[in-house]
Amino acid sequence: MRSFSVCVLLSLVVAVFSVPLAEVSEQDQSFAMSYLKKFFNLTEDRGPSVRRGISPLNKKLAEMQRFFGLQITGTLDADTLALMKKPRCGVPDDTAARFSTFGNNFKWQKNSLTYRIENYTPDMSVAEVDNSIEKALQVWAKVTPLRFTRIYSGTADIMISFGRQAHGDFYPFDGPGNTLAHAFAPSPGIGGDAHFDEDETFTFRSNRGIVLFIVAAHEFGHSLGLSHSNDPGALMYPTYSYRNPDTFVLPYDDVKGIQSLYGECSNPTVVHPKPPTTPDACDSTMVLDAVTTLRGEIIFFKDRYHFFWRSYPQSRTPQAILISTFWPSAPVNIDAAYENQQSDRMFLFKGRQVWAFTGIQPVHSYPKTLTAFGLPGRVKKIDAALHDVHSGKTLFFVGSYYYRYDEVRKTMDQGYPKKLNQFFTDLTTNVTAALQYKGFTYIYSGPYMYEYNLTTGRLYRVLRNSHFLPCSNF
Repeated sequence: MRSFSVCVLLSLVVAVFSVPLAEVSEQDQSFAMSYLKKFFNLTEDRGPSVRRGISPLNKKLAEMQRFFGLQITGTLDADTLALMKKPRCGVPDDTAARFSTFGNNFKWQKNSLTYRIENYTPDMSVAEVDNSIEKALQVWAKVTPLRFTRIYSGTADIMISFGRQAHGDFYPFDGPGNTLAHAFAPSPGIGGDAHFDEDETFTFRSNRGIVLFIVAAHEFGHSLGLSHSNDPGALMYPTYSYRNPDTFVLPYDDVKGIQSLYGECSNPTVVHPKPPTTPDACDSTMVLDAVTTLRGEIIFFKDRYHFFWRSYPQSRTPQAILISTFWPSAPVNIDAAYENQQSDRMFLFKGRQVWAFTGIQPVHSYPKTLTAFGLPGRVKKIDAALHDVHSGKTLFFVGSYYYRYDEVRKTMDQGYPKKLNQFFTDLTTNVTAALQYKGFTYIYSGPYMYEYNLTTGRLYRVLRNSHFLPCSNF
């Protein structure tokens, strides 16, 4: 059996608290053992490795931490335990990089498949369920020769149903909030079938619930022969993040995975949007969309993703995470971001609008327009934003100019905008992001960032924009 459940990858944790296994409760220890047995094939090995002091538990904890991009301690620390307790996928996690399959023995030997919806959830209308299921199947049909035909009686290749608890397949659901659905790899009998947990609340479009289309599209990946990917931007990543069904495009990793089984689309004349790729946080030539601090972390934004760096000596690569994982109501491809530590708010800008969040919670009076910050109506977007903790002023960069906003008075300072090079010497190109960190101000311009003293305007260094993302090649 192969299953998928929905969860948010990680809570946004401000600090890392390493909690040894011996200090957690017996209940948590038992839970962790069960988790690793189910998802990482932990066995009660009593062989030579145990005698050398390397327990199977430590090895499997490290394996799990490596897969999810956690600190690799080999111990049951707080971050690891917290992730284990999140609702998640029931498929054992493959440690292979990027996409993986169940093998060529677990694929359909034909390109024309049938599906049947056996029953419906009361959470949505019949039309909404039908639309979600059809749209989810078409995600895979658009990039392969596969074609799906709905039937209304008899046995289809992919039987789709909603059920709760024990529902007839020896893999009972676990109530609300945990495993949301599961699907079976292609094989005779139950192979290809997808079951959805009726104890969950599914929605058609709303980011306030679990979007059936997203869950179903993932499940049908399993129904067609894909297992999980460790690419956090992939549809086949083990955890759920909200994605807008109306703008969803199958990511590159999933396209390569499904085409490895069935080949490319048989109608090349049909033009589809380019599959999105997950950015490499360690690419020193990458131009970031925005950078900000948030409760002690530095958050970097690029396309649909954000990533942050923690000083884990065992892990040299920052983990890219979909923006919607933490901030479902936030836009993607943002223009700018900054944090006001006094109000404990992070602001995200896109176009003429700005969104505000306290931690991961949206501020209800937002989004607002740029004019709420005193910016003139002719400003259609800002390129970057920077909050100075010493003066309480916020700088907004627009083209070759910058404005200065007084956060206390809620007014724009007189005499602005000013030309960039009036203060920021040697800055000859437009700003793409900005950050204040440990007393220094960093102005990003393309793949470079300029380190300034914001009081004197003195330029200290010109650095690659990956300076705060120490990777294995640095």
